[in-house]
Amino acid sequence: MKKQFLSLTLITALTLGTAGTTTALAAPHSSPVISKPSTDKQVIKRIDADNIYKNIEYLSQTPRVAGTDSEYKAVQFIKKQFQSYGYKADIEEFSFLSYTDPNLVELSVAGFDGEIQANHLTYSVNGDLSGDVVYAGLGTKEELEETDVAGKIALIQRGNLTFAEKVLNAAEKGAAGVILFNNADGELNGTLGEDNDRFIPSVTITKKDGEALLEKLNDGVKLTASLKIEGAHSGEKTSYNVVATKKATKNNKAKKSDLIYITGHHDSVAGAPGANDDASGTSVTLELARVLKNLPTDTEIRFVTFGAEENGLLGSQHYVDNLPDDDIKRTIANFNLDMVGSRDAGDLVILTNDGEMNLVTELAQASSTRLNGEPTPYGQGCRSDHVSFAEAGIPAALFIHSPSEPWYHTPDDTIDKISKEKLQDVAEIVGTAVYDQAKIEAKKPDFNHKKGKKVKVPHLFGEKEFK
Repeated sequence: MKKQFLSLTLITALTLGTAGTTTALAAPHSSPVISKPSTDKQVIKRIDADNIYKNIEYLSQTPRVAGTDSEYKAVQFIKKQFQSYGYKADIEEFSFLSYTDPNLVELSVAGFDGEIQANHLTYSVNGDLSGDVVYAGLGTKEELEETDVAGKIALIQRGNLTFAEKVLNAAEKGAAGVILFNNADGELNGTLGEDNDRFIPSVTITKKDGEALLEKLNDGVKLTASLKIEGAHSGEKTSYNVVATKKATKNNKAKKSDLIYITGHHDSVAGAPGANDDASGTSVTLELARVLKNLPTDTEIRFVTFGAEENGLLGSQHYVDNLPDDDIKRTIANFNLDMVGSRDAGDLVILTNDGEMNLVTELAQASSTRLNGEPTPYGQGCRSDHVSFAEAGIPAALFIHSPSEPWYHTPDDTIDKISKEKLQDVAEIVGTAVYDQAKIEAKKPDFNHKKGKKVKVPHLFGEKEFK
């Protein structure tokens, strides 16, 4: 089976809001393989894809937007499942600033024939305005210095800068609003990343419509746009993390045991049932908690489902930021599961924030080689909760299928699109990789345990159609 992974070029483009939907390919990195099929079988024989599927089915009955009653219901279900496996499960609350999407977004342009369908940018502010349309290129400070946008609506192309930088640059020069057009085919769904009182009303349009407007302007046609955004607002809400801990069965080191995390996020975007994103990762996390509960380990394993991932990795950031220094020091790995069950997505890949191998990728490549005859490819990606661990210097990686399914972040993310075969494959790879490291044995696999430096990863603020 041919496999692929996201490259440095792609993740740079994602961060800057310039990527399309094509992933770059490269050959998988080879890793040392330790063949121990007998211990793998202890994990594999316990995994039941039907259990995973049933949990996805329950969780995906309705969207689980962070801070809503439906998220809280999902949290209670997850806690109950952990408890049914014999764990003491804890719910961790945290507050966050939530953005409510507008209920009305309208754009009309006098001097241009035809209708233009506009989308809002997350965190765009309300407004009802009109003004002449002027082209401001990519919205850089240099281009806006040379363009009179005061009191006007700036037409800006996607690329090079984050959406927030483009909007703030235009606002600084007195623009009344911004129209951002795509540099690739299809609609442009984006986010400004956070609330900011300096933002001005901003909408996105397709490449086709943007280029048509630009052609009119280049022909000397005067265009006057009317832009209206209503119903958008920000406010504080509460979301939750759910934590279950398997203490080390035995400690041979005369000190506190190592610590491994298996994680996923339980929230979804508005309007999407989130069967794959990420009821699948949450449910695999639950199943591995069940499978590993009674297996002897000299390593502590924590299973966590995070809230408000879709709002900017908020749950995992809150969790990691509040970990004691001792827990940070003894944490050797984070296996993060996000979108791991789609029948219509591509093959499994493992993504790290820097694109480099670490303990997680080495263990998982060894286990996938033992189970499937070849290592799972790895690459660079910083669109999920593994980033919060990586920023703290913890070896971390995301397990996801690439390319993503066409119905990502839509109402069609439903249970009927889930593949039990893919769920079983991911659960086996991650479960055996974790147990290979955590089991009680005098000699551990000779893999890289090196911790990373604390870093800040520039994630999320470019676009939201990719994870």
